[in-house]
Amino acid sequence: MSEKSATTPDRKRGSGVKHVYDVLRDEILNLARPPGSPIDEVQLAESLSMSRTPVREALVRLVAEGLVTTLPNRATIVSQIDFLNLHHYFDALTLMYRVTTRLAAQNRTAEDLAVIRAHQAEFSRAVEAQDALAMIATNREFHAAIAEAGRNPYYIALFNRLLDEGRRILRIYYSSYQDRLPQRFVDEHAEMIAAIEAGDVATADRLATAHADQIVGQIRAFISRDLRQPIAL
Repeated sequence: MSEKSATTPDRKRGSGVKHVYDVLRDEILNLARPPGSPIDEVQLAESLSMSRTPVREALVRLVAEGLVTTLPNRATIVSQIDFLNLHHYFDALTLMYRVTTRLAAQNRTAEDLAVIRAHQAEFSRAVEAQDALAMIATNREFHAAIAEAGRNPYYIALFNRLLDEGRRILRIYYSSYQDRLPQRFVDEHAEMIAAIEAGDVATADRLATAHADQIVGQIRAFISRDLRQPIAL
């Protein structure tokens, strides 16, 4: 498609930008495009049958989100995962697990519980199918629904951002289990739902803390083990 496509109405161009953004963002978050890998605008535009204009606009959005980096030589790459500062991310994630689950126990409605259970059922099916990408997506929606039940828009926005940024980390997490997630993690979700339904804030907090601690501990152990692997010379 030629550059003339850029002169199509804004609505169509906006739709094209969103499509490029969604495709590229999913590929980055799911590690289909590894950290540090180059992004070729021309190749990407050709593969999506679009002009380079919506590709450039989508890349600008991804740069703003920290998922894409433009180097001094104007090359564009997938942003690296900042392992050195990962502890800050883990601290924020654990806090938001706790806060959102506590608030859900206080403020949930019957409609909220129905949505949370629906996402839990989808997560359970993904675990049974050993579909890592589906596990990541459904886990995100499960916890986002819990945040929605808490009714604090600031926490909802922050937690959604953390959940999205953490999809690359969560892909590493599932890899540590060879994508065969133990059933006990499905059961942990079910226990959190029960505490939320009962309005038991203390138990909801305890379960959310344990859930987050398990995830953080597993990722740290996996990263540490991977870094200790012998290097072939």
